[in-house]
This record gives sequence, structure tokens and C-alpha cells, in this order.
Amino acid sequence: MDLFACLEGPVTLEPGERKAIPTGIALALPPGWELQVRPRSGLALQHGITLLNSPGTIDPDYRGEIKVILINLGESPFTVQPNMRIAQGVLAPVARGELEEVEMLPPSPRGEGGFGHTGL
Repeated sequence: MDLFACLEGPVTLEPGERKAIPTGIALALPPGWELQVRPRSGLALQHGITLLNSPGTIDPDYRGEIKVILINLGESPFTVQPNMRIAQGVLAPVARGELEEVEMLPPSPRGEGGFGHTGL
């Protein structure tokens, strides 16, 4: 679902600046679900506008207004207009696991290789 800026007037983000932009939405999600807040690709490509802590997670026990933390990674000021689409929300189930401490992990072809070790 699209998330829109719930603003009374325009808000400008200078290059490198971040602001929490209200959406005017509050939710009561069922247990075991989250709302993931994700950037919009057009804003990112065309203006360098993205989200910090992306994807953001709205937990089922949160009851406040959803705000989107926008950051301007572009080279020019960017103005967020009232009712502008600023992010996307994805409703998703949350899997809960239990960690188990072990002496050694089973081997894998990748091993302990980090960034860049999964191939092309």
C-alpha cells in the first residue's frame, strides 16, 4: 500500500537532511504480523530520497502514528508536498525462531566468506 505525507504545508529536505514525515495513519496489527515500510524507487532514482532504517518495521503492539524517516541523499533540496506518496507499506507475517547454542556450525560451501563470496 502507498503511504502518503500527511502535511499541512510543504516540507523541504536539504541535501543530507533527514526528517520524520507523518502519514496520518495508525494501525492495530494482529499478533504475528508487521508492516514493513519501504522506499519508493522513483524518489530514490530521480531525487536521491530514501528511508533510513529501511525496511522499517511497524510492530503489532505499536499504536502511534506511522512516520516515515526520509533522508535526502541527493545533491539538491527536495520538497515533500502534502499528500505526496513517500513510501510503501507491505503487510507481512513474522516468523519467530529459537536460537540454540552449539559448539560448531555445520559446514557450507560458502564457509565464513563475507561480502562478495556468494558468486556473481
